[in-house]
Amino acid sequence: MLTNARVKAARLKDRAYKIFDEQGLHLFVRPGGSKTFRMRFWLAGREQLLTIGAWPDISLDEARERCEAARAIVDRGEDPRVASACEPVQIRTFEDAARAWHAHQRPTWTDVHAGDVLTSLERDVFPAIGAMQLPAITPPVVLAALRAIEERGAIETARRIRQRVGIVFAFAQAEGWTETNPAEVVLRALAPAPAAGRQSAIVDAAELRQLLGAAELAAGAPVVKLASRFLALTAVRLAVVRGARWCEIEGLGTDAPIWRVPAVRMKLAAAKKNDSAHDHLVPLSAAAVTILNRARAIVGDASAGLIFPGAAGGDAPIGESAIGRLYHRAGFGDRHVPHGWRASFSTILNLRMPGERGAIDRALGHVGAGDEEKDEGINRAVEGVYNRGVDMPRRQRLFDEWASILTSDSATGEPVR
Repeated sequence: MLTNARVKAARLKDRAYKIFDEQGLHLFVRPGGSKTFRMRFWLAGREQLLTIGAWPDISLDEARERCEAARAIVDRGEDPRVASACEPVQIRTFEDAARAWHAHQRPTWTDVHAGDVLTSLERDVFPAIGAMQLPAITPPVVLAALRAIEERGAIETARRIRQRVGIVFAFAQAEGWTETNPAEVVLRALAPAPAAGRQSAIVDAAELRQLLGAAELAAGAPVVKLASRFLALTAVRLAVVRGARWCEIEGLGTDAPIWRVPAVRMKLAAAKKNDSAHDHLVPLSAAAVTILNRARAIVGDASAGLIFPGAAGGDAPIGESAIGRLYHRAGFGDRHVPHGWRASFSTILNLRMPGERGAIDRALGHVGAGDEEKDEGINRAVEGVYNRGVDMPRRQRLFDEWASILTSDSATGEPVR
């Protein structure tokens, strides 16, 4: 039987264990040291579990009172996990747990990633299991929600959602809100992951111009089309364009405008993300500046606002798949993906400017790019980080040349409309 002294003295072990009291009440001690009061009970011929609360937030006396109240509900043939008469017992829904986990992780994520995670849960998970109590969610329930995603052909999305659901349940377990993680066992029941392969990318300049022209004529929001062209002209990662803000643009009215992408939004080691020395600088061609001016005319230019918001005046970016869907409607969906612009940039410029391999890699923000370029003992990759004056003129020439390739008809020299 439990006593206050025994609860306090319960030590962590290699495996979780229980110390029983009476009427099904017990203390559940996890390997990490957390202690949670729980109650076993039988309903409709099956053993069930009720999580009462974590010690020391809940005292032993309070746990016994809540256990007694829950037992009275069971005696009436009702489930104390959902009965309103048992309000003192803290029962969480999946959506409660997911939003708590999201808030816990939010300080470590970029705005775009945080938005993508929450959007995926709101779109694919909450409608199916969001309102359900955590203990009531079983593996078949999770599997049904994931198979609904698979049925629309989103195999990778289903597998990514399963991982996020599993992380939410692990978080809930640590908080003492549930005892099981139903997402752990459903992976083998999902459709096999498609074979990994290179992302589709067009590496012929004329075909890239055709893609941009077709995308301009396809159905789609103007801001998505502008984001597509800006992505093409800057060759950054899609998430970087989606999260672009006006405060990152410097010298827009000068002859040397640049886009300073904060290191925290780049694909870097955690230690580098908080160091402004690793900000990624993108010289803006005249064509890129034109895109910015058009975006400003459409969505405004609040000092910290998004350049390509999903809704006018909103603080959420265009959708993760918005540009990809635009390319599908333009007839290029199976030949070129948004991330493919980086491969296009590298392949075409390396063929045209073979002596600029290191500068091309650095222009793409590749970590360690240009290590092979050493002159008189100077590592150009390291120098490029700390001496921006050395690398920026070369990078400016690259982006100007790239803009010329994308925006001029090779036969007439006229800009592509």
